[in-house]
Amino acid sequence: MRKLIQGGTIVNEGRSFIGSLVIEDDCVIEIIEGNEVPRGMFDEIVNATGCFVLPGVIDDHVHFREPGLTEKADIESESRAAAYGGVTSYFEMPNTNPQTTTLEALQDKWERASRTSHVNYSFFIGATNANSKLFPQLDIHTIPGIKLFMGASTGNMLVDRREALEETFRTAAALNLPVMTHCEDSGIINENMRVAKEHFGDDPDITHHWEIRSAEACWASSQLAVELARKYKTQLHIAHITTAKELSLANQTEDEGRITLEAVIAHIAFSNEDYLTKKALIKCNPSVKTVADRDAIRQALTDGRITVIGTDHAPHLLTQKQGGCTKAASGMPMIQFSLVAMLELVDKGVLTIERMVDLMSHAPARLFHVDQRGFLRKGYKADITIVSPNQPWTVDEDCIQSKCKWSPMMGHTYQWRVLHTFCNGQHLLNNGKFDDTLRGEKITFRNKD
Repeated sequence: MRKLIQGGTIVNEGRSFIGSLVIEDDCVIEIIEGNEVPRGMFDEIVNATGCFVLPGVIDDHVHFREPGLTEKADIESESRAAAYGGVTSYFEMPNTNPQTTTLEALQDKWERASRTSHVNYSFFIGATNANSKLFPQLDIHTIPGIKLFMGASTGNMLVDRREALEETFRTAAALNLPVMTHCEDSGIINENMRVAKEHFGDDPDITHHWEIRSAEACWASSQLAVELARKYKTQLHIAHITTAKELSLANQTEDEGRITLEAVIAHIAFSNEDYLTKKALIKCNPSVKTVADRDAIRQALTDGRITVIGTDHAPHLLTQKQGGCTKAASGMPMIQFSLVAMLELVDKGVLTIERMVDLMSHAPARLFHVDQRGFLRKGYKADITIVSPNQPWTVDEDCIQSKCKWSPMMGHTYQWRVLHTFCNGQHLLNNGKFDDTLRGEKITFRNKD
């Protein structure tokens, strides 16, 4: 099959230019700059005039809830939401039921995804207080890394023994595998919760969430992660940075690029002021913090301190999002709206579209050594997203693809629209029409050993 994407503005590797892409089977075989019309016969031609042609988004941080929590979400529904949002690859987290902390559980997820995932997939192995001995048995070319919860969150995979933390960082460094951390100090959080309950009752109002899961809790845990990464020379990727102070941990000369930071849409889009209107819909761990923290994270998108944008996509039933700091579940579904949310910030001048593409596509591919994805290059997999400006649409329940059928973005009007998503050359989303027969591929990783 030969396909042509013609006449759009291609955004790739720091440049934007009018051009065309030729796809043969699952790969890009030609990139043509300018208005020249490629010769030859094509099975399909997509006119992208007036649109922007981007490499498919790689989301390094999602929770798809399968197995064990499929009343909230499953691989089929959330990978469909990904495709609608222009996301063509994802790395899923281990806090499912059972937790992905054994080779058997990891294999089970791969088998499930091969049957139902519409886009490309991989899965983090989870660290526990006692499973570091299995890490040398892993095929490092099939997983992005090791996920380490240095703070209790949904699923409670907390690793809190110092010797277990040391062994995880040491073993990961020996295997040349990244460690992706959730950094919050549970001791500080528990004390903050105790004090909050004394003042506000057993379920403190959601406006106190950022005070309980505080900036101090994040800083203490992130500092410890950096200390261990420096000790063992481990590649450390700190997930969902929420505070201005933590941004100082990036780009230290002595770290030689081994310490990187992820920002997720919740902490880029929202601040503690939004608890007044969004309530527990924006409750997540770590918490959404102050306006100053949000603005510092936005600035760090452009100066290199933030390496990757993910979503921490984490669906719950709407009934589970009711209540305050103790009763409401933490997490929100964001994968369908991450790209258009960032394009909105491009329109506001927060960052350029070229930088956005780097953060959402190129950088995760570089950081995790993704094989033949994340860039528009000859011979690379044809994972492509085509977006159109000036096509306003409003988020409502009918358009939400996630199984939970809600979003904190409900009622918000976006000006950009994802028109087409190609995954491995397959036209998965075609101007609103979705081909639910198509499946993604298992992602592979290179140059780790």
